[in-house]
Amino acid sequence: MEKVDFQVGQRIIMKKPHPCGNQVWEIQRVGMDFRLKCEGCGRSIMIARKTVEKGFQGFFEEKNESFS
Repeated sequence: MEKVDFQVGQRIIMKKPHPCGNQVWEIQRVGMDFRLKCEGCGRSIMIARKTVEKGFQGFFEEKNESFS
Protein backbone atom coordinates (compact mmCIF):
# COMPACT_ATOMS: atom_id res chain seq x y z
CA MET A 1 0.00 0.00 0.00
CA GLU A 2 1.45 3.35 -1.02
CA LYS A 3 1.54 6.35 1.29
CA VAL A 4 -1.13 8.97 0.66
CA ASP A 5 -0.27 12.63 1.30
CA PHE A 6 -3.22 14.04 3.24
CA GLN A 7 -3.64 17.83 3.44
CA VAL A 8 -5.89 20.01 5.58
CA GLY A 9 -9.01 21.01 3.64
CA GLN A 10 -9.17 17.90 1.46
CA ARG A 11 -12.41 15.94 1.32
CA ILE A 12 -12.12 12.17 1.57
CA ILE A 13 -14.43 9.18 1.26
CA MET A 14 -14.26 6.53 4.00
CA LYS A 15 -15.46 2.90 3.80
CA LYS A 16 -17.75 3.07 6.82
CA PRO A 17 -20.41 5.78 6.83
CA HIS A 18 -21.03 8.10 9.77
CA PRO A 19 -24.26 7.30 11.69
CA CYS A 20 -25.93 10.16 9.77
CA GLY A 21 -25.35 8.11 6.59
CA ASN A 22 -22.65 10.26 4.98
CA GLN A 23 -19.25 8.91 3.85
CA VAL A 24 -17.59 12.22 2.91
CA TRP A 25 -15.30 13.90 5.46
CA GLU A 26 -13.27 17.12 5.45
CA ILE A 27 -9.77 16.92 6.95
CA GLN A 28 -9.30 19.62 9.60
CA ARG A 29 -6.07 18.41 11.26
CA VAL A 30 -3.28 16.08 10.14
CA GLY A 31 -0.72 14.36 12.37
CA MET A 32 -0.67 11.15 14.38
CA ASP A 33 -4.38 11.80 14.86
CA PHE A 34 -6.73 13.32 12.32
CA ARG A 35 -9.65 15.65 12.98
CA LEU A 36 -12.37 14.92 10.46
CA LYS A 37 -15.59 16.87 9.97
CA CYS A 38 -18.63 15.02 8.61
CA GLU A 39 -19.99 16.73 5.50
CA GLY A 40 -23.50 15.51 6.31
CA CYS A 41 -24.17 16.64 9.88
CA GLY A 42 -21.11 18.79 10.65
CA ARG A 43 -19.78 16.79 13.61
CA SER A 44 -16.03 16.61 14.17
CA ILE A 45 -14.18 13.52 15.35
CA MET A 46 -10.58 12.73 16.29
CA ILE A 47 -9.37 9.48 14.76
CA ALA A 48 -6.00 7.71 14.57
CA ARG A 49 -3.99 8.04 11.36
CA LYS A 50 -3.81 4.25 11.04
CA THR A 51 -7.62 4.03 11.10
CA VAL A 52 -7.96 6.73 8.43
CA GLU A 53 -5.37 5.06 6.19
CA LYS A 54 -7.13 1.70 6.58
CA GLY A 55 -10.64 3.04 5.84
CA PHE A 56 -9.66 5.52 3.11
CA GLN A 57 -11.37 4.90 -0.24
CA GLY A 58 -10.47 8.00 -2.22
CA PHE A 59 -10.67 11.74 -2.54
CA PHE A 60 -14.05 13.38 -3.07
CA GLU A 61 -14.17 15.72 -6.03
CA GLU A 62 -17.34 17.61 -6.90
CA LYS A 63 -18.16 17.70 -10.53
CA ASN A 64 -18.70 21.34 -11.46
CA GLU A 65 -20.67 21.17 -14.65
CA SER A 66 -21.91 24.42 -16.09
CA PHE A 67 -25.04 24.32 -18.19
CA SER A 68 -25.02 27.09 -20.80
